Amino acid sequence: MAAVPMLTAASLSFSALPVHRLGAGPPAASFAPRRAASAVVVRAAAASSKSPAPAAAPKTKKPTGITLPKPVSPTLQAFVGAPEIARTEALKRIWAYIKQHNLQDPADKKTINCDDKLKVLFAGRERVGFLEIAKLLNPHFVK
Repeated sequence: MAAVPMLTAASLSFSALPVHRLGAGPPAASFAPRRAASAVVVRAAAASSKSPAPAAAPKTKKPTGITLPKPVSPTLQAFVGAPEIARTEALKRIWAYIKQHNLQDPADKKTINCDDKLKVLFAGRERVGFLEIAKLLNPHFVK
């Protein structure tokens, strides 16, 4: 009768972790195949032999929606200095004016204290919340 090898506890591995993670030290050899140095040189030579691609001109999107310049009312035109302007640009210029003239309430930065120029734009209101600015500009954009 042929001898049947017996399984012992030493021959079975009950751990899901590799042996080198259990504190036995680093593995003796890496199982990853080593790269040949010549392959790196070949790739570098191939990359340098390609002619450099001409610099592509940056694509500019056609303005749509709030970025599309639209005609504005005479009061907003006097403020921004343009007969047509995009909503986003109008808001930028209004915010620049607010910051330049220090019109934000020091106690509550979300509130703007309107001066005479802004009162004309914002329907005569003394104080405006920063989220209300876009809503208060709606009547100034001619449809």
